Amino acid sequence: MGERTVRVLQVAGVGEVVIAEEPEPPVEDGGFRVETLYSGFSAGTELSYVKGTNPYLSAGWDPVLGLFRADRPAVAYPVRRLGYMEVARVVESRTPALSPGRVVAMAYGHRTGHTANPVADRFVPLPDDLDPLLGVYAAHMGPICANGLLHAAADVCGPDVRALGDGVRGRRVAVTGAGVVGLLTALFARHHGAAEVAVVDRTRDRLDRAERLGFTAVPMDGADPAVAVKARWRHSPGDRGADVVFQCRGRPESLHVALRLLRPRGTVVDLAFYQGGADRVRLGEEFHHNALSIRCSQIGRVPRGLDHLWSRDRLSAETLDLLRAYGDGIRRQFVTDVVPFDDAPDFVRALASGRHHTVQAVFDTTSG
Repeated sequence: MGERTVRVLQVAGVGEVVIAEEPEPPVEDGGFRVETLYSGFSAGTELSYVKGTNPYLSAGWDPVLGLFRADRPAVAYPVRRLGYMEVARVVESRTPALSPGRVVAMAYGHRTGHTANPVADRFVPLPDDLDPLLGVYAAHMGPICANGLLHAAADVCGPDVRALGDGVRGRRVAVTGAGVVGLLTALFARHHGAAEVAVVDRTRDRLDRAERLGFTAVPMDGADPAVAVKARWRHSPGDRGADVVFQCRGRPESLHVALRLLRPRGTVVDLAFYQGGADRVRLGEEFHHNALSIRCSQIGRVPRGLDHLWSRDRLSAETLDLLRAYGDGIRRQFVTDVVPFDDAPDFVRALASGRHHTVQAVFDTTSG
């Protein structure tokens, strides 16, 4: 249980993606050590470091004031930690909670192994009947989407949320963005009893995937998607549109479309990350005239008053339930690329340059 060296995917500078070697400390009492099987790539967040657009590169986050501050040190290159969707096998353990051979989901970045700190590192044991590749969603990405539903529930029930579906059950739900976050959120909504789920996107391939998963696909190109949705969903005279919209694409025009899809006094639950701000959101139009609301859903914060009931572990348990229910469809429609870890730098550079597109890429450390 001494020191060892692991290989780590890093961003050395804008457009520079490399694999470097890093030493790891011995396993502490209460800790454990894993070897990575799969590591999911989150294109929206991780490419922002490759392209140089991530806000952490230009300002430091002040956690006390909750502000980005230009007078604080920003993240500098090389960026040594990317990614938060890992599946690994325990190879050494100094905790009774885990035995060698157990497969777990974690969030430690794209690296061939990790020595877990018993205090700082969270893990989710994966059930034996689950495809381990799907475990990339269990520790972090799935809870991000489940937390979106939790915010919708809090919008309806306040602190009296009893179940994850309290904000979508029996309601008409729209999702803007058919990437991984959007499709997972749409599946959560259907799994928890939404009357109908429409997915809005401008990419035909992603809309086709949404249709194959059983959702109503609404294109953003061509006809106005808001007109299509409001023609379809009528509540009463002068009251048309989605009961709730989950905004899952980090583009300001997508947030503007999300607002236009809503019925009066409806809510957008926003899960998106806007690297360049949202200057194209027109708050003087539907937002004002229909008395709409926007709730930001961010994985570090569950709705006010629900902290004691809805932990990250509970959101992971909800994710495992979803993966069991829809695992085959998720594997077929989400995972577009399984890439050997050694090929990851070239693959990421191709994504950043626009030479390749992906829905979900997974780096495979078991091959080669």
